[in-house]
Amino acid sequence: MTDKPGRLAAYWERQLDKMDERELRHARRLPGWRNRRHRRPLVAVLVAADLGLIVSASIFTTRNDWVYGAVWMSSILAGSGAFVLLRILTGRMSGGFSRLLDEREREWRHRVTYIGFQILSYLMIVAMIYGLLVADTEDGGVRGAMMLSALLVTGTTMPSIVLGWSLPDDDPADFEEGGGE
Repeated sequence: MTDKPGRLAAYWERQLDKMDERELRHARRLPGWRNRRHRRPLVAVLVAADLGLIVSASIFTTRNDWVYGAVWMSSILAGSGAFVLLRILTGRMSGGFSRLLDEREREWRHRVTYIGFQILSYLMIVAMIYGLLVADTEDGGVRGAMMLSALLVTGTTMPSIVLGWSLPDDDPADFEEGGGE
């Protein structure tokens, strides 16, 4: 009989090591941008993109409507770019488990994850109410699903938004230590 729990634990250790390597590779990107002056405009772009998704979901119809498509796609593109940059600039603190976070970063991550969960829960209630209100309208099911997806994306960006806005500036000395890399 094979040692299945042992093999599974070894597999997860290898996966965590790969994640650690990836995070270390990205951790030193854009050191000059790791301050509020650069993060806050990205937060504003991400919030505007989230609002664009919500607005486009509220005007959605199955007719050939270029306004919906233009607003939806521009919001997705702008929001994706801002989200990726914020994830890099906040050190991926809002992401999943990381063995590389110190105590202060873990505390920030726990705090913003809890805030994000609360906001996401409320947004799902809003999506449910919206779905009930548009259920009897033309394309009600599709419109409800579009609003659900817009609010879900908005809710999942909340931890990055909170971190990007409120995280203190990084210490430049942290990036000078490994200057030869």
